[in-house]
Amino acid sequence: MSKSYGSSDAALLAYPTVYRPDLFAGQVVLVSGGGSGLGKTCAALFGRLGATVAICGRDLEKLAGAEAFFASAGIKSWSRAMTIRDPDAVEALYDDLYRDLGRLDVVVNNAGGQFPQAALDFSPKGWNAVVDTNLNGTWYMMQAAARRWRDRGEKGNIVNIVADIWRGLPQMAHTTAARAGVIYASKTVAVEWAPLGIRVNCMAPGCCESSAFGRYPPAGAETFTQSNPMMRAGDEFDVAEAVLYLASPAAKFVTGEVLTVDGGQQMWGDPWPNGRPPAFEIDYGKGRLAEED
Repeated sequence: MSKSYGSSDAALLAYPTVYRPDLFAGQVVLVSGGGSGLGKTCAALFGRLGATVAICGRDLEKLAGAEAFFASAGIKSWSRAMTIRDPDAVEALYDDLYRDLGRLDVVVNNAGGQFPQAALDFSPKGWNAVVDTNLNGTWYMMQAAARRWRDRGEKGNIVNIVADIWRGLPQMAHTTAARAGVIYASKTVAVEWAPLGIRVNCMAPGCCESSAFGRYPPAGAETFTQSNPMMRAGDEFDVAEAVLYLASPAAKFVTGEVLTVDGGQQMWGDPWPNGRPPAFEIDYGKGRLAEED
């Protein structure tokens, strides 16, 4: 039987949080990719703290399941099935959201995707699919939200979930390229949009366990706990509470920043999601690369 990763719905409601219950009361928070995994965890925590949560994604079944869960927990929610890779679909998403909910306070760009593969083996189609989703899709979501806040004379807040790219991510060259683009686009527009009252930040998780862990082979998942000096994975709430900090009044003087939550991965090591190649096998007993005979 394959191992199950991520938190149960019951855990999403029971996890203790440092934030007060009404912190986001009256606000509308949009979380892309909010039907499962890290996005669902973030949306659930915003909802527990009083927000109406809007979620979007490509999988209608996941969105329906998340909405049913939110309703059972007394969390107000709204959803749309769409792809962030289509700028027209993004425009329609925001038009429908404002029509139905009347406001938007926070956008959490969580939607994305990648697959582990050696860089030499990427096809143009595979490379473009990841870059189009993780970079272009995130940009469409950012720009469309900012234009509406500008036109309505409203303040706004964007949190982009990126990746722990600081030492590179072997077997993930496509997503490091895209996420680096998001980070530096975010830093740039954080300046341009500051006069509009729009804050833009990024949250970079290290190996934090979610249902997405199950997409990788066991040899790859094993390296996730070896990727930092704590020698363990983080969890979905490490991500969610960091995102909520950036979206909260506690971060009112924070913009253009990247909050990295990785257990020290950026100083220590790197994950190999498809499994560590023989040339990079580590002898942890001796604390060095294994020597060849």
